[in-house]
Amino acid sequence: MGSVDPMDIKGAVALVTGANRGIGRAFTRALIEHGAAKVYAGVRDPASVTDPDLTPLHLDVTNPEHVVRAAEAAGDVTIVVNNAGVLGAVNDLLEGDLDVARRVLEANFFGTWAVSRAFAPVLARNGGGALVNMLSVASWSGSAVTPAYSASKAAQWSLTDAFREGLREQGTLVVGVHVGPVDTEGAAWMNAPKVEAADVAEQTLKALAANNTEVLVDDIARAVKASLSQPR
Repeated sequence: MGSVDPMDIKGAVALVTGANRGIGRAFTRALIEHGAAKVYAGVRDPASVTDPDLTPLHLDVTNPEHVVRAAEAAGDVTIVVNNAGVLGAVNDLLEGDLDVARRVLEANFFGTWAVSRAFAPVLARNGGGALVNMLSVASWSGSAVTPAYSASKAAQWSLTDAFREGLREQGTLVVGVHVGPVDTEGAAWMNAPKVEAADVAEQTLKALAANNTEVLVDDIARAVKASLSQPR
């Protein structure tokens, strides 16, 4: 063990958290179109999943019991896409509500951690598979307007590196996806150029097939990543 192989989407069994809209929905469609045998749509309300190609899975990533039951119910999973989370919650650095900040961290950081460790043994039993974490350019750039979101994504990035190291021996490919604003309902308030959610999913699946551990979806992600090596 210890070697990590490229991921073949055809015939795979995937779980996408936060699958009812936006990037999550785009991932479910891309996986089906690339030949996945089954796609679990992890959602808080299974009745909201109307696509007959998907298998609804009751999952609130902030609820430990949901996470445990999901791992038991979806024991055939070979790809986990951690997409569920809170998007860009505005919470002033000096006067914002810390309870709001805690909820952001609970969903984006602890939710990703909970799902990842619950499904790690599932992936191991099924040959290693892949773990995909939806990150952000905010992973690398703090913001006084959305400090909790930026902090949660920075922590999630670190967590992704930790799981890459921790799951290497079981042959799990761990992928971090960085992107700027995406054209979804949740980002409608952002006045900035946006990429399509379908592009995020498509580039990520290509990365899985190529055994790449990092996806820089757009020019913003590539520019921010390049800036990390520049003096400040």
